[in-house]
Amino acid sequence: MPHFTVVPVKDDAQSNYDSLEGINWVDYRDTGQDVPDHQDTVSSDGHGNHKEDSPFLNSASAASKKNDFYDRNLALFEEELDIRPKVSSLLSRLVSYTNITQGAKEHEEEESAAASRRKTPKSPNMGTLMGVYLPCLQNIFGVILFLRLTWIVGMAGIMQSLLIVLMCCSCTMLTAISMSAIATNGVVPAGGAYFMISRSLGPEFGGAVGLCFYLGTTFASAMYILGAIEIFLKYLVPQAAIFHATDALGSDSAMLNNMRVYGSICLSLMAVVVFVGVKYVNKLASLFLACVIISIVSIYAGAFKSMTHPPEFTICMLGNRTLVRDRFDVCAKTVTKGNVTVPSQLGEMFCLPGNTSSPQCDDYFIQNNVTEIQGIPGLGSGIIRENMWSDYQQKGEISEKARLQSVDAHGAAENFGMYVSADIATSFTLLVGIFFPSATGIMAGSNRSGDLRDAQKSIPVGTILAITTTSLVYFSSVILFGSCIEGVVLRDKFGDAVRKNLVVGTLSWPSPWVIVIGSFFSTVGAGLQSLTGAPRLLQAIAKDNIIPFLRVFGHGKTNGEPTWALLLTGLIAELGILIASLDMVAPILSMFFLMCYLFVNLACAVQTLLRTPSWRPRFKYYHWALSFLGMSMCLALMFISSWYYAIVAMVIAGMIYKYIEYQGAEKEWGDGIRGLSLSAARYALLRLEVGPPHTKNWRPQLLVLLKLDEDLHVKYPRLLTFASQLKAGKGLTIVGSVVQGNFLDSYGEMQAAEQAIKNMMEIERVKGFCQIVVASKVREGIVHLIQSCGLGGMKHNTVMMGWPYGWRQSEDPRAWKTFINTVRCTTAAHLALMVPKNVSFYPSNHERFADGNIDVWWIVHDGGMLMLLPFLLKLHKVWKKCKMRIFTVAQMDDNSIQMKKDLAMFLYQLRIEAEVEVVEMHDSDISAYTYERTLMMEQRSQMLRQMRLSSAEREREAQLVKDRHSLVRMGSLYSDEEEEVVEAPPEKVHMTWTREKCEAEKRNRSHAPENFRELMSLKPDQSNVRRMHTAVKLNEVIVNRSHDARLVLLNMPGPPRDTDGDENYMEFLEVLTEGLERVLLVRGGGREVITIYS
Repeated sequence: MPHFTVVPVKDDAQSNYDSLEGINWVDYRDTGQDVPDHQDTVSSDGHGNHKEDSPFLNSASAASKKNDFYDRNLALFEEELDIRPKVSSLLSRLVSYTNITQGAKEHEEEESAAASRRKTPKSPNMGTLMGVYLPCLQNIFGVILFLRLTWIVGMAGIMQSLLIVLMCCSCTMLTAISMSAIATNGVVPAGGAYFMISRSLGPEFGGAVGLCFYLGTTFASAMYILGAIEIFLKYLVPQAAIFHATDALGSDSAMLNNMRVYGSICLSLMAVVVFVGVKYVNKLASLFLACVIISIVSIYAGAFKSMTHPPEFTICMLGNRTLVRDRFDVCAKTVTKGNVTVPSQLGEMFCLPGNTSSPQCDDYFIQNNVTEIQGIPGLGSGIIRENMWSDYQQKGEISEKARLQSVDAHGAAENFGMYVSADIATSFTLLVGIFFPSATGIMAGSNRSGDLRDAQKSIPVGTILAITTTSLVYFSSVILFGSCIEGVVLRDKFGDAVRKNLVVGTLSWPSPWVIVIGSFFSTVGAGLQSLTGAPRLLQAIAKDNIIPFLRVFGHGKTNGEPTWALLLTGLIAELGILIASLDMVAPILSMFFLMCYLFVNLACAVQTLLRTPSWRPRFKYYHWALSFLGMSMCLALMFISSWYYAIVAMVIAGMIYKYIEYQGAEKEWGDGIRGLSLSAARYALLRLEVGPPHTKNWRPQLLVLLKLDEDLHVKYPRLLTFASQLKAGKGLTIVGSVVQGNFLDSYGEMQAAEQAIKNMMEIERVKGFCQIVVASKVREGIVHLIQSCGLGGMKHNTVMMGWPYGWRQSEDPRAWKTFINTVRCTTAAHLALMVPKNVSFYPSNHERFADGNIDVWWIVHDGGMLMLLPFLLKLHKVWKKCKMRIFTVAQMDDNSIQMKKDLAMFLYQLRIEAEVEVVEMHDSDISAYTYERTLMMEQRSQMLRQMRLSSAEREREAQLVKDRHSLVRMGSLYSDEEEEVVEAPPEKVHMTWTREKCEAEKRNRSHAPENFRELMSLKPDQSNVRRMHTAVKLNEVIVNRSHDARLVLLNMPGPPRDTDGDENYMEFLEVLTEGLERVLLVRGGGREVITIYS
């Protein structure tokens, strides 16, 4: 790493400045040379010991020492150095980065005081060979190669075996390419595949696949233990068996019971070893790897030696059937003892004692000859032609050699145990599931990334080289086995035909014991490695705290060993041991690993297609098409090997995904699923831009305007309740509010208000977005919200706001003027409007109306909003049992009977169930009550208008507003703004009483009675009288018919074109809705929202 030095730049023009503030410089080489006085560094502790300057300006050292060299050259940035540190500080922190297990922020917070006492971590120094290549080899080569590959070749034939190997190795190679891209896109801490998937696809996918990977690793330990026990009981110490078969048919069940007992004992011993000393497991890893390599080399040596000197392993055949060789000594029907021919042991087994030709012998034995053939003909024998094609068998089918002649005769059932037979039914799909675990283990390199000198170089090179090596070994092994070993021996899973020898051991050189002992130690080592790795993976998932019920498994011993996780791993592995069959455990293991590899490919493909800015892998030889091909192969292999296991694995992963989604801790890891959501949202928004939605697709997309009190609490939360009942989680809901003030000063209040609204939205189960606007006037803020909320085609089409309660009692006109201005703005913007009145009486989400009516008063046609809203409300459980009634108003010249028929037909075509009623309103004279009410309304308006004319009153009002504003900065919707900009006086209003001012004041007081007389003699405007008459009459009819309704919906009249009548408009609305408990005033947006067409 090059050395560099930061030195001061000499500037003669600044010499006076230099004399005031010393120049500070830092030598990164730390050469220890003396520094001249004029460059004496400030980063000294007073005793000549250099220490690193703090990277932040507001730290203690930086605050007390303002003469830092950087303070002069970075003066432009000095106010932001606390949030934007100097580059030198950033680099020094990056250099001292240690590879901690991440859930990054949570873990970094834990190292505070203890970090200073911790020893300096040893720098990682492992290269590609020791750190990635050899560990991958050890994990990939395993029990299947030694115990099952010869059997797979015998059943599937060379061609189909090569296809199985090609499919599995291609799948892992494509996964390795995707994994290399992810692993080289930044630092990969401990956790391997789990970390990569969770940080690429999010905590839900990460948790689901992480647990699948954990279960796969756990079942792998069970599989390796079963393999080791099989080698132990079949080939090393057969006499150690506890259970013995009472007859020939009971041998399988006895063997399974032996596997369960010895497997459980072996698992317990291994768990104790892992618990006591993991370091010993790691030290023995090289020994286990050596066993694997020696075993493989001995296979190759034996295969090539068989060209000239094939090993002597003869097979005894009765007709074309293979006999179990360890049950008799001589492969013949009779033997000569002295000069006497006597039945051999074989003959005695098929016949009654002393008679080999009588009818008491087995028919098949009498009619067929006994022959011996070479079990290992050798590489040059041409046996490859016979082993080229498949020979799948059903359970219990006897292994036969097709070329040998035989007479088909019925044999005795009691002699069935003398023949080599299939213990399970075989098929291509079954063999795929059994072989795939031998291709797994490619994550070993990424799991060790913390120990690698250059992980971003070593992981791709080492992993791909390891897969290439193992693939070549598998391909060559398939060909060598098919070229050297007789087919009936290949199909003999446990080596019964070759005197209970391990079949692959018969080919090895110099002795079968090389393979037996080597494979035993390699399987034990692989089991220990899996039993070591699985608890750590579970601990990493638990520490990320994304699955609450796994938290307990994040704890362990004081040195960090995962005790509880090891206990759970042992219990799950015991389930695999109890299955007791290697052939049944292997497909389970395949499912979980394939699921993991599928999501590794998906993660790479998603990141590549999204072109995320942070996606910059150093490994360049990847493509999204390769990742999708790998993903498709994983999915295909899952269903090929076992469709029901595949479904079970996917259901488990899906359940974990949904559990984390609903119950798990929320994490923001910058994952690709979020990027995918953004891309999908962008695509959908661009599609929505094509044109306005069709009437069939129209639904209210709400902008809910909320009012906040002085403490930033939602004043009317029932508005949100009603919105959630109306929307039922569908469509768009934007909740907006206005904070009065200046944006720079009120940003903190805006954030607090946003959080308060979000909390309330969560309580009321409103699924939507929150938008807060800071504006100098509330009225302007509301206009901004109406104009700018939403994006593209996802904009609101309906505004919901509360009623300005107490507007009559308030002398301040701004509350109702803001309300009316909002009504005008929604009309101008062609938006629908809903105003719930008496919203405090609306039901909560926990209430249920068992009966009652929702009454719709359809006075004027306004696009069909009045029909649609009750239908949407009735979809919610609160209003579900309410009945819908529709009232319309008929005048004297209308045919009310025909109107009722037409309305019923219209509702029938709309598919809306409702009672229909037509209310006739007779022409009547304007009542004295109506006239009196209009007069009172206009007198009140005139009085307030005159009160606002006095300049002295206006100045005093301005002073009151200023005082109130200084106490309460947070404005509330509709009430806390100036109607006009008023120049506020200084601190107090100073009145200087001159003679002229005294006379003017006396004149004003003398005019007061005249003004009062004018009010008394005021005659109401005729248009106002007519409007009041309509409001009173409608209110009488509505209250008469709907006084007990659960909710009343009616058309909201528009505000007058002349703004002088705004206050009268508010009075009309009050009169119209008097005496009703719950009212929803509705204005359409100027378009049809409901249609009779499908």
